[in-house]
Amino acid sequence: MSAPILPLVVEPEELEAALGREGLLVVDLSKPELHAQLHVPGAVHLDYARIVAARKPVAGLLPEADALGTALATVGITPATHVVAYDDEGGGKACRLLWTLDVLGHRGFSLLNGGLHAWANERHRAESGMTPPTPAPRYPVTYRDEGRADADYIRAHLDDRGVRLLDARSPEEYQGFKRLAARAGHIPGAVNLEWTRAMDPNRNLRLRAEPELRAMLEAIGIDPTHEVITYCQSHHRSAHTYIMLKSLGFERVRGYPGSWSDWGNRDDTPIE
Repeated sequence: MSAPILPLVVEPEELEAALGREGLLVVDLSKPELHAQLHVPGAVHLDYARIVAARKPVAGLLPEADALGTALATVGITPATHVVAYDDEGGGKACRLLWTLDVLGHRGFSLLNGGLHAWANERHRAESGMTPPTPAPRYPVTYRDEGRADADYIRAHLDDRGVRLLDARSPEEYQGFKRLAARAGHIPGAVNLEWTRAMDPNRNLRLRAEPELRAMLEAIGIDPTHEVITYCQSHHRSAHTYIMLKSLGFERVRGYPGSWSDWGNRDDTPIE
């Protein structure tokens, strides 16, 4: 299998140099009005709501295979496409798309480091209006177990010293002071690293430098020898954490679709 066109985390100048390359597709998950105002040249817009599903009170689930396959194909994504994703919020929506592709076994994908903030603030070439996508045949969706966890998997590994649970919510949510489900708190044994702490506000919301990120993780007892399960309220914020860990070379990472909106609304799950 050929190597990906671009690295997992790509800098704006690297992407700008690669624009127009065959097989490369830039996908913008920003608000549609922002996309119409300014976007990476050739980027197509994808509505975030099309890559997540909900079964109240649980949000952030994986969509039905047909729905996701249609959504990906509509913007021109095929299994051979190298997708570069970005958004206007530091990468949460973009990373949820990339996590989904990873669960599908898709090989080629990248996060634009800093997203729209870095691209616009550093004055890279931009377009306005809506770029019409070139639809592809429906993407053949098959969800793999790799890269994802559910409540049953987590319960089975609560006492596993080789597994770490990483809660990407705010400290108030983690500690139970802010309740967004029937019950408040966190999964037993989970440690907290709010997702925005991984972003550098002085560098247009890029991921912080590798030594900083590793030090943050080591301070809460997480290193690459662990399997790490990331979660938040719906696996939006924690998808960013998932890609951050992957960028550091963590090989065993899983995301929990539904996250606390699933765990905290069940009556058969322990909490702290």
